[in-house]
Amino acid sequence: QMQLVESGGGLVQAGGSLRLSCAASGGTFSAYAMGWFRQAPGQERAFVARISWSGGNKNYAESVKDRFTISRDNAKKMVYLEMNSLKPEDTAVYYCAAGRTTATIEDDYPYWGQGTQVTVSS
Repeated sequence: QMQLVESGGGLVQAGGSLRLSCAASGGTFSAYAMGWFRQAPGQERAFVARISWSGGNKNYAESVKDRFTISRDNAKKMVYLEMNSLKPEDTAVYYCAAGRTTATIEDDYPYWGQGTQVTVSS
């Protein structure tokens, strides 16, 4: 059973940057693909980014491509989401997830963190 804890959220002005972190415990971290998802108020949770177990394969939602970067450190059991050029529409609760999958749909990720709030002001 893997536990995930996100951190790094906060309030930032449009155009600013934030780095989210996700700490994993209780499982074989290096065996899992890791994903970031987000849920904006009144909307369904949506895929943001995914990284393969080795870090060699990354996928991004079109809305964040070229602005966000996902990375991982298997030795530290950490995954990160570097967010640049933030926009008000990036405001959401961001969730870290783990799954043995190449997919980007949340149903394929059995392990989830509690989420961290990101608010981008205009």
